[in-house]
Amino acid sequence: MSSSFGHLFRITTWGESHGGGVGVVIDGCPPRIPISVDYIQHELDRRRPGQSKITTQRKESDSIQILSGVNEEGLSLGTPIMLMVLNEDHRSHDYNEMQEKFRPSHADFAYVEKYGIRAWQGGGRSSARETVGRVAAGAIAKSILANLGVEVHAFVKRIGSIEADVDTNTVSQPVIESNMVRCPDPIAAQKMIELIEATRKDGNSVGGVIGCVARGVPSGWGEPVFDKLEADLGKAVLSLPACKGIEFGGGFLMTFQTGLEVNDEFYSEGPDKQVKTKSNHSGGIQGGISNGMPILLNAAFKPTATVLRPQATVDINYDNTTLTGKGRHDPCVLPRAVPMVEAMVALVLVDHALRQRAIMLD
Repeated sequence: MSSSFGHLFRITTWGESHGGGVGVVIDGCPPRIPISVDYIQHELDRRRPGQSKITTQRKESDSIQILSGVNEEGLSLGTPIMLMVLNEDHRSHDYNEMQEKFRPSHADFAYVEKYGIRAWQGGGRSSARETVGRVAAGAIAKSILANLGVEVHAFVKRIGSIEADVDTNTVSQPVIESNMVRCPDPIAAQKMIELIEATRKDGNSVGGVIGCVARGVPSGWGEPVFDKLEADLGKAVLSLPACKGIEFGGGFLMTFQTGLEVNDEFYSEGPDKQVKTKSNHSGGIQGGISNGMPILLNAAFKPTATVLRPQATVDINYDNTTLTGKGRHDPCVLPRAVPMVEAMVALVLVDHALRQRAIMLD
């Protein structure tokens, strides 16, 4: 079940990086939901390779096909939805040397230790190509959330030591998409692009942080113990390739502060006495349950494992050797990871929205 995620809104992704195609099956999508092929394609275009000079130059159209679960009017039927994208530009010969050698910091060695076999061409299921299904399903989840007044926006917050100044209360997709690095701060964005280009020319890679905000989430979503909202969001985002850390609200910075500094004081306003907090160090989640404030998270992504420099490794016989990366790879994964983070956050929120609806039938 390692390829399935969610409870009431459940997805199962399938396909290998250099196989015939990749895709997803969505189970639990409510009926009569408008499903826009154009919107799904728009989200996949944000994720696809070859979209700019700072991403991998693998050329994939990532054209989405809906095989089931949607009628001719574009409405969900309540039955499983299957989405598929064919692979078009895989070059397995770029990986010939990797057939005999393990790539440093890739999943090659770990997969062999677990399964006794691996898809050495492109990394198989460990490749970011697997996220096509997640982003496609996430597009449907975001459409459902939009009908509930919820919007999810991820953006590049930091690359290397270059950090952006972003207002999470107002950040929007048009601003995020205004440059190839997907950073809403234009000054920081230009510096990030220059850093990525210089890193690529040096045969190296660079990591950073993606920020994400979910606005409009009502209070009451999430479970109080093992399925806390931040626990499920953490699992979802950490399951993305290259993601190595996550924090919510004030995150690790709060470990240097006191309770009086980080406690979010409550107040009510308006004739309906809507409850809000004066600050949002909790990141919109308290006790594992949303409190009505914007949900804030930061996700750390490590530098791309493939670098075009010789590195020490071992071969399939566990003998010491060296390996120089080849093929087409992102010098920085963050610009393409933005829609991936949005998708995983949206999938969790839709699942918890349905779970909350299920216990509030009265």
